[in-house]
Amino acid sequence: GEAMTSTRYYVADLFDAVDALDATAFAERFTEDGTFRFGNAPAVVGRQQIEESVAGFFSAIGGLKHEIVGVWSGAWEGGAVTSVETTVTYRRKDATLTDAIPVTSTLRMRGDLIADFRVFADISPVFTTAA
Repeated sequence: GEAMTSTRYYVADLFDAVDALDATAFAERFTEDGTFRFGNAPAVVGRQQIEESVAGFFSAIGGLKHEIVGVWSGAWEGGAVTSVETTVTYRRKDATLTDAIPVTSTLRMRGDLIADFRVFADISPVFTTAA
């Protein structure tokens, strides 16, 4: 339906900001008290901290590119929840590329802003050099 179409556009725009290594544009999509958690790392809370954390991660890599595999929407007590399956190719600092890595993101929305964003991925290949 129409809601699903707008969700897909939102998700595509969100990951375009990530692929552009734009930590500010990423953080601006969160509620003021939003949380972001990548894998097993502790959750980062608040727009400013999210921007700093993501900028730090971006500086540790050469780049990345998301391909969206699927987007599913549901609800949680605060509003909409969106699950996004992607494959992500990372560019290492030495300019070599990883194979596509499967990544799942769960976005709990509050209105048009992200209240909670959780990423599940094994990105260890990004930080290991090719044999």
